[in-house]
Formats: sequence, C-alpha cells, structure tokens
Amino acid sequence: MTDTMEVRMSVNDPNELAERYTAVWMEPDGDRRRKAIAELWSAEAIHVLQPTQEAYEAADERAVNPIWQVRGHNELEARVTSAYEDFVASGQMSFRLRDGAKRLGDVVTWRWEGVSPGGEVLGAGLEFVVLAADGRIATDYQFVE
Repeated sequence: MTDTMEVRMSVNDPNELAERYTAVWMEPDGDRRRKAIAELWSAEAIHVLQPTQEAYEAADERAVNPIWQVRGHNELEARVTSAYEDFVASGQMSFRLRDGAKRLGDVVTWRWEGVSPGGEVLGAGLEFVVLAADGRIATDYQFVE
C-alpha cells in the first residue's frame, strides 16, 4: 500500500481497534502484518514505548542505546516484527486484551497482557493512542508495566 492511497479506518468501537491492534503483534505472516500496519497507523505515525525499569537496566548493562520511539510504517513494521519474533514466534508468550477499551474524542485506551503458553501473566501494559483525521493511529503511546 502506498502513502498516496487513501485509507480510512472506522473505529467507532474501541474494542474493535484494540482487537485489530493486538492481532498485528500476533500475526505470523509478514505480508498480512505489513498490510495491517498500513491500515491501523497513518503513514507518519509515531509509536513511543515506555519500557519497564528492567528493560532500561538490561540495555544499560549491554551498553546499547535502544530506540524507544519509531516513526512511519517501515519502522513500525520493524518494531512489530521484532516483538513478534522475540516473544510470540519464540513461544515465550502471546498477547491478549483485557476488557474495557475506551474512546474519548480522538483518544482510545486499552490494557493488554503478555501470557505464557501455560496461561501465566508475564507482563502487561496500557495502550494510549491518538487517532488521525482518517481514523488511523497518529500517535501510539505504549506503557509496559
């Protein structure tokens, strides 16, 4: 999908947006994942990750400077693909929604969990997204708890 094509996404139901968003992080097929990213996020969307303290410490110990913010479909695809490979494809965990997605104006929030194959909650987070005029995500704040 090119940036010149108009994409419009209807997100009247915040639960639908949250379900589609979560599905992207679980999608094993790269082509379907790429298409879903273009449908969910605007072309210049920003995804900002607020990782856990442990993630900061691990990056510091390895003397790496992790990128906690990405912009645009290509960088979003790299971030989502990396998370899929590290957590889902590896069998470490899957992601699921918690009840209660809410929308107020152009803001949608929901909570999610990372769950082990045995059902143990390994992590959780809050998603706070701001929608663009076309209904796609313009800014995506991800708080990992």
